[in-house]
Amino acid sequence: MSPEEINAIVGGYHADAFRILGPHHTETGWTVRAFLPHAISATLLLAAKNVEMQRIHEAGFFTADLNADPANYQLKIHTIQGHEETIDDPYRFGPIISNFDLHLHTEGTLNRAWETFGAHPQAIDNVTGVRFAVWAPSALSVTVTGVFNDWHTRRHPMRLRDGGVWELFIPGIQSGDVYKYNVKSRFNDSEQLKCDPYAFRAEVPPLTASVVHQWTGYQWHDKSWLDAREKTQWLEAPMSVYEVHLESWMKDADGNPLTYRQFAHTLVEYVKRLNYTHIELMPIMEHPYSGSWGYQVTGFFAATSRFGPPEDFMFFVDSCHQNNIGVLLDWVPGHFPKDAHGLAWFDGTALYEHADPRQGEHRGWGTNVFNYGRNEVRTFLVSNAVFWLEHFHLDGLRVDAVASMLFLDYGREGGDWVPNQHGGRENLEAVEFLKQFNIAAHKVPGAITIAEESTSFGAVTHPVYLGGLGFTMKWNMGWMHDMFNYFKQEPVFRRFHQNHITFSLLYAFTENFLLPISHDEVVHGKSSLLGKMPGDEWQRFANVRAFLGYMYGHPGKKLLFMGQELGPYAEWNWETQIPWELLEFELHRKLQTLIAELNRLYKSEPALYQVDTSFNGFEWIDFRDVDASVIAFLRRAKDPNDFLVFACNFTPQPRHSYRIGVPSDGNYIELLNTDSSQYGGGNMGNFGWRNADPVQSHGHPFSLSLTLPPLSVVVFKPEKLE
Repeated sequence: MSPEEINAIVGGYHADAFRILGPHHTETGWTVRAFLPHAISATLLLAAKNVEMQRIHEAGFFTADLNADPANYQLKIHTIQGHEETIDDPYRFGPIISNFDLHLHTEGTLNRAWETFGAHPQAIDNVTGVRFAVWAPSALSVTVTGVFNDWHTRRHPMRLRDGGVWELFIPGIQSGDVYKYNVKSRFNDSEQLKCDPYAFRAEVPPLTASVVHQWTGYQWHDKSWLDAREKTQWLEAPMSVYEVHLESWMKDADGNPLTYRQFAHTLVEYVKRLNYTHIELMPIMEHPYSGSWGYQVTGFFAATSRFGPPEDFMFFVDSCHQNNIGVLLDWVPGHFPKDAHGLAWFDGTALYEHADPRQGEHRGWGTNVFNYGRNEVRTFLVSNAVFWLEHFHLDGLRVDAVASMLFLDYGREGGDWVPNQHGGRENLEAVEFLKQFNIAAHKVPGAITIAEESTSFGAVTHPVYLGGLGFTMKWNMGWMHDMFNYFKQEPVFRRFHQNHITFSLLYAFTENFLLPISHDEVVHGKSSLLGKMPGDEWQRFANVRAFLGYMYGHPGKKLLFMGQELGPYAEWNWETQIPWELLEFELHRKLQTLIAELNRLYKSEPALYQVDTSFNGFEWIDFRDVDASVIAFLRRAKDPNDFLVFACNFTPQPRHSYRIGVPSDGNYIELLNTDSSQYGGGNMGNFGWRNADPVQSHGHPFSLSLTLPPLSVVVFKPEKLE
């Protein structure tokens, strides 16, 4: 050991601290070396005797020479502050991570990497502490720093293993201790404090440190839900999703967001009352800026501490499942922020991202793009997905911004992107990553994946073994845009836009679709759902009711962003709560009632959900009455004799004695009329039923003569006679 190596240890730039520190066999016996910058003196505590250590460097470098192996020794320290403490030396413990795990990590197939990396309380040789592991291949040295060493950035250098992985077991650290990694790079004289990419918990923002977390063994009570989920064919089951941004759903009396445990009661009760089947949470992974709505993640494995500890989030999910409500989570593998404590330039190089900004940066979002071609990055992301599904019993992941991942030129001007190896614009590495992710996610029994994908990229929901990306479902963004384009028209002009209301049926069965009215559509100047509608107040509410009635009749699962059930006039504002005060007014309260009834009807009628992915479940009756802006269609269950009749009038002009063809005779019960007074309408209708006439119409042998209320949807079902 040379003076230069001692200087490197105390200076924090030695690349192999374990070669210097700890016990070492020498030609004359053994020596123990320790770097204790907070110590005035140190004593080696052996089984047989105590040995005073020699301080050979003023910065706190101590040595002691011995005749025999010191074995499981301890260090007794007198500190600068006048305290005395006894510790186990971190540098007497051997390697922790297996070579096999290191190989899988480098190979990109360590799909449970959170069990290897991060901070894990455990005992080694009957000594309790925390083992740390982090990937930083371009680092010259990495140290663990935190409250336990007074944030000294050189005190605890880590051991470098194969593949650029650094590890260290530090005795005496406890759950709840905050920490970061001090990463000193081989390049650019870079030295940064980084939070742990695999941390299970983080400080409450604006603080940014990671927190050691000991899982307490939460006792789940959702076995019956998980057993049923595993057996459910979700493409043939009802799925009506309430999209929620937890921080702005409801505030307490002091204007603070609720906690996970409070959500487990208030939100679950509310969603259950409105008859939704699922909640979709906007990202609750730790993020520094609330204004990002959770989409700029720095703690991918940490449920945000804004609402409580991670076990309380488990309690929330558990409560949902016990009330037969599934939980979906927005997952963000498309990009990450440039915050200094996060993943950006983690080891002084572009580690998780591309170095070339034409590949590694989202110009419009000010964020970095993951390098999907790097094995260790894929392992990080796939493990993250499996972690949320398994550890928190989540029922599915909705993958954000898939289009931005699939295309190299997404949001870029010409010349600001790099073609793939074939000269094309497809991100081939991202395609392979998404396939790997979906294969891993679907190994979790009953779990689903949903793509927010806004392009015509093919086979998004086709199985990987058939060349698809492997998602369970895809958001139908085309349907959503067409619907808004149609409904924003004054009714007198809708005759010129009939294609917008019908075009989606040309491609409705090319993918497994979910129909989204999401947060993105009610913010940034796009208006609320009610605000998009033309006319006076009565017509606007009638338009919303008709919009929703058609949405629930159209093939595809359903999603509605929180607050739209209240009929807000203003856009969503993440800094406040949704406008609960609107429920004091009848029209708003009755619109909420309609949502609850639509969900109840949807769940109770197999014709509305069993056959969403083929024409066997949908049949046009008529879409040609352009001048009247009327359409009519059938929805069928797997049993084709179980069907519903929809008639939609998208003008404020009521239609009397309006005839539509139906397949069979008998009485038809009116299951829904969006113009009913209980939903805020004018109560025009068909007195609850109509009898089919033996009059041919629209290619059917029988027909119904209906009253179509203004701006309404009516739904009929043939009465079954026992």
